[in-house]
Amino acid sequence: MSRSFVSFLMVLAIGVLSRQVCSAQSIEKEMHHRDQLWFGYFSQARLTNKLGLWLDVHYRQTDNFVDRPFQILFRPALTYFIKDNLRVNVGYAFVNHFPAKGLDTSRPEHRAWQQIWWNQKYPGLTTLHWLRFEQRFNRKIANDVLEDGYNFNYRLRYNMSFFIPLKGKEMVPKTPFIAVANEIFLNFGKRILYNTFDQNRFFVGLGYQFTSHLNAQLGYMNVFQQEAAGNTYLSTNTIRLFFFHSFDLRTKE
Repeated sequence: MSRSFVSFLMVLAIGVLSRQVCSAQSIEKEMHHRDQLWFGYFSQARLTNKLGLWLDVHYRQTDNFVDRPFQILFRPALTYFIKDNLRVNVGYAFVNHFPAKGLDTSRPEHRAWQQIWWNQKYPGLTTLHWLRFEQRFNRKIANDVLEDGYNFNYRLRYNMSFFIPLKGKEMVPKTPFIAVANEIFLNFGKRILYNTFDQNRFFVGLGYQFTSHLNAQLGYMNVFQQEAAGNTYLSTNTIRLFFFHSFDLRTKE
């Protein structure tokens, strides 16, 4: 468990450090707080030794966790398997941002995205990483009315996750586990002036490996985000429930 404990401390330190660095830059600036509830379903299907499909779907609520809808996200992709534990994804995402409190108009967002995904298994520890590059097209909106055209920017995301079984040394069926993850987001583009740092998401929770292809994770996530103006920040307390489901559809010889 020594490697597991060191890994846990490492991901915890990165999440805390990211928050502290941004907080240090935000002295005498505005900080807002909110509470949200996130549901997510991730599916990966392997069609051949080299090709597969990815899909994740999300529904998010906000304000006292459940007062009103916040976002819906639909994100499919094609997958190319370099090795069993190393793959790349190329896909599209649609996001609907529901109107803010007191407004009526939802804002659509379209994204192209590319990702490299890899995992590694050790005795008593499984690690997962992904590096994702997004091209974001946000529909223009003013005075609660959609306008023609889109605002465009790039975003880079890096996620690392650690899974520590609470029974045995492997993530086998019927195994409870601890899940710890941190994901940092960086913005790029001509329109990005004050918020190159976009956000940091730190998650800690409990999971259960139902079968070799299905697990669920429930826990707490803090989303610390810098808004476009640069002088306002959001700290979101989030209850997060995600399901992860994989399928192997290769023809058995």
